[in-house]
Amino acid sequence: MALLKRGRPVLIGLIALCAAIELVLSLSDAGLLPPRLRALAYDYGGFWPGLLGNWKPNYPAQPYAMFVTYSVLHGGLAHLAVNMVTLWSLGGAVLDRVGAWRFALLYGASILGGAAGFALLAPDLRPMVGASGALFGLAGGLIAWASLDRVTYRETLWPVIRAVLLLLGLNAVLWWAMHGMLAWQTHLGGFLAGALCALALDRRALGPEEP
Repeated sequence: MALLKRGRPVLIGLIALCAAIELVLSLSDAGLLPPRLRALAYDYGGFWPGLLGNWKPNYPAQPYAMFVTYSVLHGGLAHLAVNMVTLWSLGGAVLDRVGAWRFALLYGASILGGAAGFALLAPDLRPMVGASGALFGLAGGLIAWASLDRVTYRETLWPVIRAVLLLLGLNAVLWWAMHGMLAWQTHLGGFLAGALCALALDRRALGPEEP
């Protein structure tokens, strides 16, 4: 019952959707399902910047649908696992603060913001998949609320600054480890969209915790 009150079924549903899709694609990769399903999924659901230009889409709505569909596709089980653990952690904190429907709005805005960031800043036409834009949006929302709380109660902003620096450092390390293949543009777009959306959804400052 507590899970229902806190909106955790929303998280469970998102995780189940992403996991089911990746399971099918992984089974295809392993030869246990029809071949090339991953390539087909990326072709139809990944974010392709070229579709915003003169590329011919696979179906008429693809240039618009890809702003959402990219977020439920992943690059393998490891990519999925990292993102879903992060979603459970950050999503739970957002749900505890604003509830299920505001969480859904924040998550959706972050997905769109991540796609917009990639569309505007990506240097080439490689496709992009993954929920990390939305996850950085959740992080951006939590950081925005933490800033609001601390400014209201005249507390130091150092924990907030430290969290931002940690995210910047994480992106730098991952970008280096992945030889420049990290879609940091998606992370940036999602973070900014999530922070702005969070402040629009909840401008209340939470009081300091009692001992």
